[in-house]
Amino acid sequence: MSTVLLEELLQMIYDVIIVGAGPAGLTAGIYASRGGLKTAIVELAMPGGQAASTDKIENYPGFPEGVNGYELMNAFHQQALSFGVEFVYEEVKGLDLKETVKKIHTDSSVLEAKALIIAAGSKPRLLNVPGEEFFKGRGVSYCATCDGAFFRGKKVVVVGGGDSAIEEGLYLTKFAEEVILIHRREGFRASQIIVDRAKENSKIRFELNYVVEEILGSDHVEGVRVRNALDSTRKEIKADGVFIYVGTSPNVQFIDSEIKTDERGYIYTNQFLQTNIEGVYAAGDIRTTPLRQVSTAVGDGALAAVEVEKYLAEQHHK
Repeated sequence: MSTVLLEELLQMIYDVIIVGAGPAGLTAGIYASRGGLKTAIVELAMPGGQAASTDKIENYPGFPEGVNGYELMNAFHQQALSFGVEFVYEEVKGLDLKETVKKIHTDSSVLEAKALIIAAGSKPRLLNVPGEEFFKGRGVSYCATCDGAFFRGKKVVVVGGGDSAIEEGLYLTKFAEEVILIHRREGFRASQIIVDRAKENSKIRFELNYVVEEILGSDHVEGVRVRNALDSTRKEIKADGVFIYVGTSPNVQFIDSEIKTDERGYIYTNQFLQTNIEGVYAAGDIRTTPLRQVSTAVGDGALAAVEVEKYLAEQHHK
């Protein structure tokens, strides 16, 4: 092989490919590209991940009044572009990690990189009750920012007890006549300040110690059937929409058994965000971590990129 052809081939190989353009992936891209690495981010949808569909992020440092999620993530995206990050808008179908050069199989191509950062994030967990699948897009939603305006003057149910459920419930009060928050226990996982704000809002009604058993309706949502977790009594609650916030599941559908994960599919990493495979790192919501926030994802992205720089420098000197 001629020297010229070899150089062209090497130029086609990225120093690092990042799967996912949420806060972790975008931050990793900024750090890696700014550090002089040839960097690409592979993302199926628009950059920003779940954070981009959040109406108001109140706990990200530097914004005393809070910040719109889309605006914040758009700023991340523009910063990544300014440092030369390449974006490939395709779905990742599989990974080949056996060799030193990692291969990322997408819809229409095979991308190659000397290192890989998996930052594909997570997706909303399903209730897995009758009616949920049928009524998706017909009253069942997982994104209040996306769909809240469709329920102006109507009655909606929010299922969940974490920060996302309470925050999105508060957001829905901008449109809905009434927001009924259903949670399976008395206490909440959400921060107290958010819970207090919800309890002070006259548009929010709480149905605690209830579990949703079925989503009811004909061609659109008309209500839910719930069961009391304490005495097993059942009742129906009328509603025009159901917003579900019962946790997340990692986006690991393209990952095979090569990479070690926990029982839920979240990727194991060490303190340097290395996976069990040399040259492969994980950052953000997709890895095992006690906290999944924009701020922690940003920290992960920065650390993963810096560790990739060190890894590639070591490989160069071998």
